[in-house]
Parts: sequence; structure tokens; C-alpha cells
Amino acid sequence: MRIEGVIFDLDGTILDSTWVWKQVDVDFLGKYGIQVPDDYSDAIKAMGFEQVAEYTIARFRLPLNAGEVMAEWNAMALRAYSEKVRLRPGTKELLLWLREQGILTGVATSNTAALFEPCLKHNGVYDLFHSFTEGCEVERCKEFPDIYIKEAEKLGCRPSSCLVFEDIIPALKGAGSGGFVTVGVREEAWGYEDGEFGKYCDHILYEISDAISLLKSLQ
Repeated sequence: MRIEGVIFDLDGTILDSTWVWKQVDVDFLGKYGIQVPDDYSDAIKAMGFEQVAEYTIARFRLPLNAGEVMAEWNAMALRAYSEKVRLRPGTKELLLWLREQGILTGVATSNTAALFEPCLKHNGVYDLFHSFTEGCEVERCKEFPDIYIKEAEKLGCRPSSCLVFEDIIPALKGAGSGGFVTVGVREEAWGYEDGEFGKYCDHILYEISDAISLLKSLQ
């Protein structure tokens, strides 16, 4: 396989950041006397940022609009992303290796640039990506291939020659439906069984640090 590009999800895939949003959920809903329901995280996994805000408002009947909710979430998360969120081990080494190989790297994320830019810069890897696509740039969520197709277009890569690294099943299904080679990165926070997870990706990684070996085997 000739690998032209690699597209990365951020949260849970290359950023050790799933704890941030769980804490934001607890703190935000707690202000309204609401405990985070057990199914809330699963319900919003593949949604874009604005979709999550609209869903949250409707589900909990909050007296806010989507803009107000997103602004509050961003303020709560900004400090953590700017100062505390770290890369998953092996991420920087992988990005440097991809650059050495001449393989283009991009990001497809439901997160916003206001959060991920300072985080990636703080961790010294922002300049190792060629382009970025946010969920707000496409109409449909990550259960569909739209965001990956748009990012591949930015990179100038064909889906069949482009790998997508993701940590959740709906996103892996979405990328796979677009003809991309999918790499599932295990994030223990989601509690997927290996057999279940493996059904929806072409390759599985338990750690990003194993990615270079996988890519070498595919070339």
C-alpha cells in the first residue's frame, strides 16, 4: 500500500484528554442540579460541538441557547487544554517519523481550534500537521465520512491511500464508509470489547507508540 496521508482524530486518539470533557459535563450539569446520566457520553460521542450543545439543551431543558452553552464549555475546557492536556505516549515520535517519510498528516476533529491549537502548540506538535478540519465545516457528524473526505481533499490524498486514526466505533464506521483505511486506537475510557471494536476497523492499536511498526508493515 502506498500511504499518501494520515488523518488523526484528537481527543482520546492522540490527546490524553477524555477526562477534560467528563469533568466539564460533571461541572456544567451540576450547576443545574443534574447528575450526568450513564448514557450521556455514548449519546454524544460522534456529534459535532454545536450538535452536542443542542442535544444537551433539549435533553435537560436548559434555559440557554447553543452559543451560550458552547461558550461556557470552551471557557471551562480552555485552561485544561492550554496547560494540562498531554499527548498520548509515542504521538510526537509518530508525527516526526511521518514527516521524514513524506507522508502528509491532517486532523479531523469535533473539537474547536480555540482549544486544540493552544494544546498542540503547548505540546510542540502543531506545526507537524499540514491541515485541520473541524466538525463545524461539514453538515454531518462523524458517523458519516464527510469530515474525513474534506480533510483528505485538503491534503490532496485519495481515501484509499489515506489512513484514519480514531478511538470510537461510530467514527470508524463513518471513515470506513468513505473508503478510508481505518485504524482503531484503544481508549479504555470507552469500555469497548476487543471483538466489538475490531469489527469496525481495519487495524487495531492498543497504544499510539505501536503505530510506526504498523505503518511500516503496510508500506
